[in-house]
Amino acid sequence: MATIEDFETLDIRVGTVVEAELLEDGKYSTHKLKIDFGEDLGIKKSCARLTHYTVDDLIGRQVLAVVNFPPRQVGKAMSEVLTLGVPRADGECALIQPDQDVEPGVRLF
Repeated sequence: MATIEDFETLDIRVGTVVEAELLEDGKYSTHKLKIDFGEDLGIKKSCARLTHYTVDDLIGRQVLAVVNFPPRQVGKAMSEVLTLGVPRADGECALIQPDQDVEPGVRLF
């Protein structure tokens, strides 16, 4: 079992997608995102397999992401944060987002 202290080590923040593009030569329908986490963290890059989202669907969308994992190489791109989602009925990713607009950079509690 995880403890509350384990959970508190994760830094999960809300960010706003400011840029999105399909990752070239991606094995899957992977998008390269630039997400604005506000003044403290700035803009971070993330790669996410988002098969049913278009670039237009993503721009301006608020998402949740773990911002304190080490960067990870995804193909030729570097992913700095882990964008969070849950599986839909078809197994594809549905992004997690707040149900109301909030300030970029606020932390999940």
